[in-house]
Amino acid sequence: MKLILSRKGFDSSSGGCPSPVFPDGAMLSLPIPDKSSDIRYSALARGETNLGQLVADLTCAEKRRNHFAHLDPDLDPDALLRAPGWRPLLGQTGRAQGHLRKQKVGAGSLFLFFGLYRRVEKNNGKWRFVKSSRQEHVLWGWLQVGAVYKVQQLSQGELDWAEYHPHFRGERGPENTLYEATDNLRINGKSLDIPGAGIFSRYNERLVLTEPEPNRYASKWQLPSSFFPSPGKPPLSHFPNLKNWRLSEAGDYCLVSRRGPGQEFVLDLEHYPKVMDWLEVVLTLAPAHQL
Repeated sequence: MKLILSRKGFDSSSGGCPSPVFPDGAMLSLPIPDKSSDIRYSALARGETNLGQLVADLTCAEKRRNHFAHLDPDLDPDALLRAPGWRPLLGQTGRAQGHLRKQKVGAGSLFLFFGLYRRVEKNNGKWRFVKSSRQEHVLWGWLQVGAVYKVQQLSQGELDWAEYHPHFRGERGPENTLYEATDNLRINGKSLDIPGAGIFSRYNERLVLTEPEPNRYASKWQLPSSFFPSPGKPPLSHFPNLKNWRLSEAGDYCLVSRRGPGQEFVLDLEHYPKVMDWLEVVLTLAPAHQL
């Protein structure tokens, strides 16, 4: 089983700002812009919140209300009108998919999606970021892989319910791949009675990757000590330099930081089985009503 910490959603380079944490603690991941998609932000909603208006408010650009969105990973059944047979999906292509392939990510692997978040408030009827708030990397969703599809190898109509998905649009290249969710999560060989994919709809400190001490970089993470690299075993991918890892004096957590690109950070749980105990704790925060 592989664990993938997968960076998705708005940030300073894609979208131009963090995703919001609302005053009541609700979180909403904003999908990045995508000109090849045919899904507009104004067509997406979470409850009574229209994503078109939210994006226009937070970016201070009214024209972005009707821009096109890369709805991926697509985990929320209520975000859009669905065709019969819909299931949660993640698409990946290019260098990032090549990395997942080399890491042998497949059925049973678990994606935990994280993004850049910041608190917001209403100001003169529009959403604005709280000036005193900081940016953090926060876990916002999950998907355990049930099936993997190469888009170019699909027969006509094989996944007709999924043809709305952005990875059926534009030129995505030969690595273009879809990951379909399982029905239910299985961790440590047992079912958790939790859907195979979904969203963490509310902020919780246990979902925060960024270390709690004030610092300039959201990518300086505080992880459970079970992530700390073991001699002779592969560390979390894209974090190969062991000098960047530091174990706390009490040994209960570790710190690691990395600057630069990267979307998919893979850990082989065969070598780090105690991480699964942390996963079970995190996934207890999953809302019971999803799917």
